Amino acid sequence: MSNVQCECGQANSEGTLICQNCGKPLEKTEAEAPLLNMRYEGAARRSKTYTSTIIDKIWMFFSSVKVGIWILVILLFASALGSVFPQEVFIPADQNASIYYKEEYGFLGQLYYDVGFHNLYGSWWYMLLLASLGVSLIIASLDRVVPLYKSLSKQRITRHPMFLKKQRLFSKTQVSNVNQEQMLNQVKANLSKKHYKVREENGNLLAEKNRFARWGPYVNHVGIIIFLIGCMLRYFPGMYVDESMWVREGEEARVPGTDSTLFVHNERFFVEYYDDSDPTFQEALERNGDPVVKTFQTDAVLLATEESGVIGETREKKEVARQEIRVNEPLKYEGLSLYQTQYKLNELNELSFTLENKETGETYGRMDIDLFDPEEMYELEEGYKVEVLGYFPDYFMNDQNQPSTRSRVPDNPYFFFKMYTPETPEGEVSFVGIQDNREPLGETEYKMTFVDVVMKNVSILTVRKDYTIPFLIVGGAIFMIGLVQGAYWTHRRIWLQKVDNEWWIAGHTNKSWLALQRDIEFVAEGTGLNETVDQSEDKQKKKQAQEG
Repeated sequence: MSNVQCECGQANSEGTLICQNCGKPLEKTEAEAPLLNMRYEGAARRSKTYTSTIIDKIWMFFSSVKVGIWILVILLFASALGSVFPQEVFIPADQNASIYYKEEYGFLGQLYYDVGFHNLYGSWWYMLLLASLGVSLIIASLDRVVPLYKSLSKQRITRHPMFLKKQRLFSKTQVSNVNQEQMLNQVKANLSKKHYKVREENGNLLAEKNRFARWGPYVNHVGIIIFLIGCMLRYFPGMYVDESMWVREGEEARVPGTDSTLFVHNERFFVEYYDDSDPTFQEALERNGDPVVKTFQTDAVLLATEESGVIGETREKKEVARQEIRVNEPLKYEGLSLYQTQYKLNELNELSFTLENKETGETYGRMDIDLFDPEEMYELEEGYKVEVLGYFPDYFMNDQNQPSTRSRVPDNPYFFFKMYTPETPEGEVSFVGIQDNREPLGETEYKMTFVDVVMKNVSILTVRKDYTIPFLIVGGAIFMIGLVQGAYWTHRRIWLQKVDNEWWIAGHTNKSWLALQRDIEFVAEGTGLNETVDQSEDKQKKKQAQEG
């Protein structure tokens, strides 16, 4: 890539609008324009210079502010779609998502599930949008901040007259109208009062303050990028867990998100109600009617599996924590928290049936079915046996008029049994629920008779672990720092330079031009220097309109 040689001897990169040494306009359009384009100090940007290779084109695409805005708009629209109906993680844990959305929200709910919006924030394309936004922020920032930093860190005090003349705030004063030495001393004193950092070269001055304000937008970008990294890390294993687990009284269950290394044993679960004879709450309890829960608690033991060097060997569990878990009193262990959120009383756990001869009423054995792990075959006495052909924990008839289940929770368990007896060696089929016995393939000689039920209380715990919080906090804090940095300070520069027999004064700021003009008025006070004129087109048009 060839360089552009300036008359001052500086070799500028192709695409540079203003010489990075003396400030002379290099492009014809800049030389003819009434004011200089001071964005990025006229330095060459990579996206405007290198355009030939595929990497250059990718860089150009993501460096565009319009592209970044469109990515953000699409991301916001997609995020809004994800909030139309609850995400799958927020539906009841005992519900089957494929059935839940259709039953609750009809056709739109089914469509919502079919297109994958029920897990939108963890989908690959949503992650791709987040990554694209991050890439856009990084490339757009580097494309602008690098040339800007180089220009500001190497800026000269003495600038080309064309540079000063084409600044928005500009004025000339004849040398004979001022006492030069006294004027310079007064200007420097006034600049110091306004907290400008003054540099001097051959009698020329450059006063500057609040350069750090120029980095505010890029600090914002750094904060957003860190925040996006934190959001994306939530979908990496082990970084973020927010799931529910059911632990039945007297049993243990695996803690989700721990790779089967932690288990919770529910020693006891109980619910305590307000005493309806207590005069303090009697009026409210009478108004409510039903008993009001005061508290519910799980006496939990956290178990960890011990490491074993043998693959496939059953690992021993050891107790690592024990706590009475109540609402807002979680069990905490190594960044993991177990919260008591819900419960379910008297959940069906085991059903017992016996095989009965319909004609004689004689029964043959008893089979106890674990509703969470039923066996395929139950051997009874004297050659009688029963095979489980199908099991529907939460039975209902679907749209195809076929038996189906809403979830794996046995709220309405039904079985297809095939009964084998010496009289019916080929077997008879029966469709059985609690106090319900049907014969779908015709009348049978035997039937399954309900005998007993075992119920258990269930504690529903929410498991939470979040190692991304530091990223979100740091990213948010950096974003706010950048916001304040760019919003409450302005980068201001004032040049005072002797050109032939005149003193030229020029000023530039990234915003708040009126404040800079007042600063220059204060600096020129008592020095004999003329006040600057705003050379912007809008100001000139207004002035001409007033004069006309």
